[in-house]
Amino acid sequence: MGKEAHVRAVLADGADEGRLQYEAPKLVFRGRERRVFDAQALKGLRAEGPELVLADGSRFELGERQAKSWAEAILNPKGRLDKIGVKPGMRTAVIGVDDATFTAELKDRGAVPVTELKGLDLLFYAADSQAELDRVTELVQTLGETGALWIVSRKGKAATVKDIDVIAAAKAAGLVDNKVVGFSANLTALRFTRASPLPAA
Repeated sequence: MGKEAHVRAVLADGADEGRLQYEAPKLVFRGRERRVFDAQALKGLRAEGPELVLADGSRFELGERQAKSWAEAILNPKGRLDKIGVKPGMRTAVIGVDDATFTAELKDRGAVPVTELKGLDLLFYAADSQAELDRVTELVQTLGETGALWIVSRKGKAATVKDIDVIAAAKAAGLVDNKVVGFSANLTALRFTRASPLPAA
């Protein structure tokens, strides 16, 4: 998930106010006009006190702590496995995800791909139809006690299921959503885990 904040800005054509959003690799400001900064425009970006300052002199007031946090995130973006939380030794399985490099990335990270769907730490499941979402209940049984199900779907105009449909299917299976990441240029992923039991009275 990216970063978003309401900010005051000083741009080449004067002061403005609006929403600043960072979703790698783009920084987008929506004020009187929509402005997109990426690639070359983000090189040399820095935090100066409470402001995030771009190489062209554009300034966005975030507060000192947040300016540092944004600068760090933009200059040192996390890879998707870091965002997803993949660690060496995790038992993983991938079902139907159309991404040629993902399985190789998991192996390079030291995750353990398994064919026996049991006791999984992470299950990546592609769901782009209601019929595929209907399988979520049975897939919950493949997760370890603290395992997570990542439901991967097409995003944007190519999407054939909505986030609310994915969340509803997972909730019906006893899961709660707790994270979303941009899986790739064309795919988004929602993370689900078992709902924590209520503490005894």
